[in-house]
Amino acid sequence: MTVHDSENSSRRGRRSSTMGGMPLNDMPWWRWRSNVRSALHMLSDPVFQRDVWLAGVEGYGDVTDAVYRLVEDTWLDNWSAEKYVGTIFRDEQEAALVDTAVLRVLRIMHQVGPDAPVSTYVDHHGWPEAVRAAREAHVRLAMSDGEDPEAPPRTLEVLRILTRSA
Repeated sequence: MTVHDSENSSRRGRRSSTMGGMPLNDMPWWRWRSNVRSALHMLSDPVFQRDVWLAGVEGYGDVTDAVYRLVEDTWLDNWSAEKYVGTIFRDEQEAALVDTAVLRVLRIMHQVGPDAPVSTYVDHHGWPEAVRAAREAHVRLAMSDGEDPEAPPRTLEVLRILTRSA
């Protein structure tokens, strides 16, 4: 699932200096960071998972959508987040936390299958550890961007608007 396309290139039009409070000038690949943060946010919040994913609320995708946002553009399923220090991630600690979260989530995805229902993920014995790892990464990235890690996850439409607006 791609949440931006070439039509929305940052080379067109006027550029904003922030995206949801995140300065655009200090992270060259802020759109990819936004997708990673969105995925980590949803994967890190058990209340969100219960009230939105398990309840079937529209507009947020599902676990598979979140995993694709986490790894699709970044290829974090093939190599370390350390490769992106200075572009998507600010430092080695952010990269290490993201790597841990990616590995935990992908391990479960490979065991249950990408098309498994949300309940299969949530009921998996390794899910609490995946949620904890995603939470640590989410909090670190949100705080680095000057955002409240406790704010509820944004819908995919809001994410599209934010990543297209700059």
